[in-house]
Amino acid sequence: MTLHLYFARKFAISLLTVTALFTALFLLIDMVEQLRRFDIGVIGPAQALHLSALKVPADLYGLLPLIVLLATVALFLGLARTSELVVTRASGRSALRSLVAPVATAVALGAGAVAVLNPIVAATTTQYETVATRYSQDEISVLSVSDEGLWLRQGTPEGQMVIHAARTDADATRFIEVTFLGFDLTGDPRLRIAADHAILTPAGWDIRNAKRWDLGPDTANPEASATLHDRLALPSDLTRERIRDSFASPSAIPIWELPAFIQGMERAGFSARAHRVWLQTEFARPVLLAAMVLLGAGFTMRHSRFGRTGTMVMLAFAAGLGLVFLRNFAQVLGEIGEIPVALAAWSPPAAGILLSLGLLLHLEDG
Repeated sequence: MTLHLYFARKFAISLLTVTALFTALFLLIDMVEQLRRFDIGVIGPAQALHLSALKVPADLYGLLPLIVLLATVALFLGLARTSELVVTRASGRSALRSLVAPVATAVALGAGAVAVLNPIVAATTTQYETVATRYSQDEISVLSVSDEGLWLRQGTPEGQMVIHAARTDADATRFIEVTFLGFDLTGDPRLRIAADHAILTPAGWDIRNAKRWDLGPDTANPEASATLHDRLALPSDLTRERIRDSFASPSAIPIWELPAFIQGMERAGFSARAHRVWLQTEFARPVLLAAMVLLGAGFTMRHSRFGRTGTMVMLAFAAGLGLVFLRNFAQVLGEIGEIPVALAAWSPPAAGILLSLGLLLHLEDG
């Protein structure tokens, strides 16, 4: 047990060191990128640091598997230089038993990242988009899904238009039981339209079986002046792609809220397959980190006197990149429906663990 705790502590220190180096590097690079992104005078160094601090957690979270791999390589290179692995093997402890503590640490890190860091990254990502949009002063369309249906907001030259629909088709072009609420530039309501359905065309909204109320200050009784229309047209610069892209990406939603968000999307008529794949991928993250530890150890659990240390490190890094690529490729296949969701999320980590164990058994205990 004492030896397990010793290895776990050294691995945790290695993880913290690599994470700190990546954090400092990402902050410096992203600050420069933020200063280049906006016009001169829009933001200063303080604002750039603020934006970078909001963006860096998402970058680190995405690179967590490679951070674990590099920490593993650093750990076992250090143990090999001090001959601690030789002493461990001489005491009768196999290579696989020596990996129990680092693997357990990686699994605990993955579980903590999913449970705690994932919601933090989602919050900082959302805040980053909000702050960056405020600095760039762009008009954005916002789409949200709730138990009551879906809500869409679009900017217009006259003000804002809020659109509510009970449901939509999977193509995001036909909305059922739609209500349009128009507001002027001061935020006062100016019109309301209720319709059986509305179709989004390149020219704007094609509204069918509608009733319109004018809500301006000069209208004393909106109901008395309401008009019925078999067909109405409202201009809009929205497109199907912009509406679908307005959905929050799966990574921007806290994992604890993701199941309810998926249910809301499916009730509204949208496909939530990408979000389901992301959810399962997050559940599989601890297994992926364990695979990275085994992969890094398979190439570096050898004494430095054997030579070719640089080659083995490069092979470990290349294998880690290959596993990350396989995971991303499987995720894409799962999102487009080519393979089942569970297979897309769990097969790359499982394959990484099995291949790493085979490598360790062949090189260390073969």
